[in-house]
Amino acid sequence: MKALALLSGGLDSALAVKLVKEQGINVVAVNFASPFCLCGKGGCGAAGIAKQLQISLKTFRLGKDFLQILKKPKFGYGRNMNPCIDCRILMFTKAKRYAQKIGASFLFTGEVLDERPMSQHRKALDIIDTEAKLRGKILRPLSARLLPETEAEKQGWIEREKLLDIEGRSRKKQIELAEKFNITDYPCPAGGCLLTYKEFAAKVRDLIEHNENLEMREISLLKIGRHFRLNKNKIIVGRNKDENRRLLTLKDDDEYIFEVPDCGSPITLLQGPKTKETIETAAALTARYSDSKEETTTVMYGDEQMDRTIVISKLDDEKIDGLRIK
Repeated sequence: MKALALLSGGLDSALAVKLVKEQGINVVAVNFASPFCLCGKGGCGAAGIAKQLQISLKTFRLGKDFLQILKKPKFGYGRNMNPCIDCRILMFTKAKRYAQKIGASFLFTGEVLDERPMSQHRKALDIIDTEAKLRGKILRPLSARLLPETEAEKQGWIEREKLLDIEGRSRKKQIELAEKFNITDYPCPAGGCLLTYKEFAAKVRDLIEHNENLEMREISLLKIGRHFRLNKNKIIVGRNKDENRRLLTLKDDDEYIFEVPDCGSPITLLQGPKTKETIETAAALTARYSDSKEETTTVMYGDEQMDRTIVISKLDDEKIDGLRIK
């Protein structure tokens, strides 16, 4: 008997794998790497957990299909810009196809009833299962005894009595089980998605409002620097050497970059129309966040090369606050 686990890399999914393996079932796992994962790598440590649990792991990256959901989720957003229900439906739909390919008899996850306010209450679980055409087929070992019997239990593939009845947001039972099963070094014990964070969600909302087509490059840029909006223009100011390097790497051919020469300076990226106002604003922001002590600062800028200069005064904090995406 083979079962496919949706392995997030968090504690709950690791415990679910352990519970199913203890019933003699061959477990293989799939991880869906999100560009919005808080760990910054998109896998949340799933590879390490799979190695610790001695199971094979297949990783899929959520790409353009997820970005389309992000723009207009059928079941809406959570508190910020997190389309949790639609995201889960997408993952289960992909997992179902992979399960069929490898001959897995059923799917299971580490979801806990009522642990997440948007996607793990009873109604949401029913919606997800129905929309993914997996109603009655997804086992949730940590809360199984609080939920209707699944096909795996009815068929006798797994014993319901050996499954659990955990519910709510407390992590006490899970931590106790982790000690019992000797599960250690789980990097995201409660999971994490940038879309649930207010400041990051504001950047996503602004991006959707000003771009018809979302691309992965724009998503990557959301994670870098300070973000400002001037009408149709986006201005991104790097915060350190690493972000400066990444901005230069992600720069498009028609975008301008700015830098203050001969002192510590951010790289600033200007997207959108190149008018006198937008160039001056991007330059003034660059000067403001540079190490220059002068009242007026020389800023270099250009597209392929920074071969032009402008002398500009730094923006004051009030004007900066008015431009900041928030």
